[in-house]
Amino acid sequence: MNFRFEHIIFLVGLAVVPLVVFLFWRLLKWKKQTSAAIGDPSLVKELLKNYSPKKFNLKFLLSIIALSAIIIAMANLQRKGKMENVTRKGVDVMIVMDVSKSMLAQDIKPNRLERAKQLVNKIIERMENDRIGLVLFAGRAYMQMPLTTDHSASKMYVQNASPDVVPTQGTVIAEALKMANSAFNSKERKYKSIVLISDGEDHDPEAMPVAKTLQQDGVMINTVGIGSPEGAPIIDPNTNDFKKDAQGNNVITKLNEAELQQLAQAGNGIYERLEDPTETADAITKQLGTIEQKAVTDNAYINYISYFYWFIALAIVLLLVEMLISEKKGGNPNYII
Repeated sequence: MNFRFEHIIFLVGLAVVPLVVFLFWRLLKWKKQTSAAIGDPSLVKELLKNYSPKKFNLKFLLSIIALSAIIIAMANLQRKGKMENVTRKGVDVMIVMDVSKSMLAQDIKPNRLERAKQLVNKIIERMENDRIGLVLFAGRAYMQMPLTTDHSASKMYVQNASPDVVPTQGTVIAEALKMANSAFNSKERKYKSIVLISDGEDHDPEAMPVAKTLQQDGVMINTVGIGSPEGAPIIDPNTNDFKKDAQGNNVITKLNEAELQQLAQAGNGIYERLEDPTETADAITKQLGTIEQKAVTDNAYINYISYFYWFIALAIVLLLVEMLISEKKGGNPNYII
């Protein structure tokens, strides 16, 4: 898109406009009822002979449009300006996130998956010049987003992650690591890392050999464990009830720290158990900071052209016209209409 709103949250203010219109309608209704209460239609007509309902409504319409223009001006409509090649130093980081149903367990509030999203967003915020990609996995792995410097898009993809994205259940860590590695430049033997976020519940015997191979190819593997060793039941989002096994017992999902620790060791990285997202993000980004950086060149918009002043000008003109309009029929020497 060529246009954007710099402060899009201000557009929420447009919700006030229908409320103002409703209150105006109630005012008109009240005025009509008040006029009828006087009792004598001919007297009312005589009293209001110089009053113009059309001009009164026009003044309100101009005011509403001006209010809308001011709100849009506050949001600041912008158009992409000049594009140039921007060179920056950074590393390539693939986030590999588990979205199996076990990630819905609530031994970490609000649940494992939501806490993982919080962590990833904090990591992204700390990686200003780095390229970031996203792989989601459960019973299969999917490339959700290739490497990019568009961190806003990265956060959007992270926010949309859910078990519904990968309907096949399981924990195929090896496949997810391979898919993440496919996003890197195979000719480079440095500048790259994988951050694996999972509860590690289902043991994947192929994961360790893959991790060792990736480390030999220059990929650092950092792992983050989510959940508790004691475990918690899994809430089925379709029924909002606990998931049951064949015997009707609640399925308990537990954090498998041992495998995640071994993968981090094999990948020359670190393992962190997620408790506080800020502290974990700090530890992971500190470790990523030990990776040699490379020069990355991307096309980037170096500035945006703002158009808020057009809406401010429109609002000023409309309000001036509104002030100059008389509610009387035939106008008045003090007014232009």
